[in-house]
Amino acid sequence: MKKFNPKLIMIDVDGTLVDSVPDLAYCVDELMVAMGKAKWGEAKVRHWVGNGVPKLVERALTGELEGTANQDDYDKAYPIFLDLYAKNTSGRSSLYPGVREGLDYMQAQGYTLGCVTNKAEQFTLPILKDLGIFDYFGLVVSGDTLAKKKPDPLPLFHAAEFFGIEPNDSMMLGDSISDVKASRAAGFEIICMSYGYNHGDDIGDANPDLVIDSMAELKDYL
Repeated sequence: MKKFNPKLIMIDVDGTLVDSVPDLAYCVDELMVAMGKAKWGEAKVRHWVGNGVPKLVERALTGELEGTANQDDYDKAYPIFLDLYAKNTSGRSSLYPGVREGLDYMQAQGYTLGCVTNKAEQFTLPILKDLGIFDYFGLVVSGDTLAKKKPDPLPLFHAAEFFGIEPNDSMMLGDSISDVKASRAAGFEIICMSYGYNHGDDIGDANPDLVIDSMAELKDYL
């Protein structure tokens, strides 16, 4: 069994710590109503999340993972969605089973913990605080903190520099191909959660260092 011994562990939010789809799906469906279109439903939205709000709005408007929305429609829809999500950030969302146990274990073992997400700061900080996990993290890097976001390695390089820890002594916990790509490019190890948001694809196909079903399993590997 492979054992990991990083000094720094950076953790993704949506699909890793938090199941945020119920809130996002509610906002997408309310957006559709506002735009005079049919609702999509939670199952469809679950397939679309993981690349930030702008991409989610585009997917909602086109019904496709890589569709390009009409610019006028997008310019109308985006602020409506932002307003909806600001009012519905965490009320329906929840921590995945095992998350608090995993965080408590990593904290007790003395690992330096940070949070790295493509979600904008205005939504990231409330959801971490509302779900009671904000205080675990010494740094939160949101999707609009820097000039680039995952899968670019910049957020991970930034975190390593902030804590004064080498990238090769660092790890990421994530759930998507963009987490794997960012980690590989930054020289971080990467453990992925099997339950997250990877557009319906098996995250094991992206070849992370390890795939686990619950953060409670981290005690076996760290």
